[in-house]
Amino acid sequence: MRLDKYLQVTGLIKRRTLANEACKLGLVKVNGVAAKATREIAVNDVIDISLARREMSIKILQLVAGNSLKKAIRHEYFTIIKDIEKTVVDDFWQDNPDE
Repeated sequence: MRLDKYLQVTGLIKRRTLANEACKLGLVKVNGVAAKATREIAVNDVIDISLARREMSIKILQLVAGNSLKKAIRHEYFTIIKDIEKTVVDDFWQDNPDE
């Protein structure tokens, strides 16, 4: 199964085109190596995703057979190793305590 399709079907990235873009920008790695959207993935591969507001590492437990999955069973297809939510801080918009 292609990497971009797996990311989309499992709900890790909402749309396949976004998964494609993330791969092109080098935000997705498979087993520590930057991966193209067309890369074939396998069971036990580790996928690292580094987006603007979230950084995740998952391990593939099984591949998806069809084009969709019910939300309730998505957790059966991968296990989360790391899930860090990033916060974006822009000093310009925050009050300056020195003033």
